[in-house]
Amino acid sequence: MALFRSAAIGRKKSDNDAESPFWISFADQMTALMVLFLIALTVALYAVTEKVSEAEQQKATRQQEITAFLQRLRQLTETQTGITLRGTAIDFGDRARFEHNSHRINEAQSRLLSSFAPQVLTLARDPLGQRWLKRISVVGFADASGNYLHNLNLSLQRSERVLCVLLAPPPSIEPLSESDRRQVRELFIVSGASFNSQKNSPEESRRIELRLEFFDLDEARQPPALPGGLVDSHCPLDKS
Repeated sequence: MALFRSAAIGRKKSDNDAESPFWISFADQMTALMVLFLIALTVALYAVTEKVSEAEQQKATRQQEITAFLQRLRQLTETQTGITLRGTAIDFGDRARFEHNSHRINEAQSRLLSSFAPQVLTLARDPLGQRWLKRISVVGFADASGNYLHNLNLSLQRSERVLCVLLAPPPSIEPLSESDRRQVRELFIVSGASFNSQKNSPEESRRIELRLEFFDLDEARQPPALPGGLVDSHCPLDKS
């Protein structure tokens, strides 16, 4: 009888050990930790995805707004005979050709530049232009005759002559307003390409282009640091 009682007590003790809440509690904790881990991972993935989506949206918005700006510029060039927009470059065609080994701009070319540039500056001052247009590079080109450095200097002189026309004060042929001339100094830079990017003929190669550059996302606009005065004395427009 005592033996049966001892066996029953032992069996009851074993059953109590099996029903101990320790192992159930540990399993619940592991389950809870796994759930928390999955929640944290989901939140992290959502945050990363949201950040990427926002960056892609900003990139798409930038491209759309620059495209809209260029479309307005294209509409402007279509009103001008011989001027075309190719990508982000304004090509003046045969209306801005130079004589061989010369950087002289004649009266007709001066009138064209002086009448066309203020219209471009007006676009630059609209909201899209103010937001994205970084600078306008005046690029001069030369034909293949002569050596590289000579043509590089010549192409730079040709682009400089464009700025000389635009910055010329009264009583020049068609002077820009003072605000336009100030904006030219803030926005325009000169560049020379020597005899790179040749056209079909030497005459076509001796040209200038206006190339537009745009801000990248989050690129800060730097305030211009311009010296006083708007007149440059080294612009002899009547010399070759």
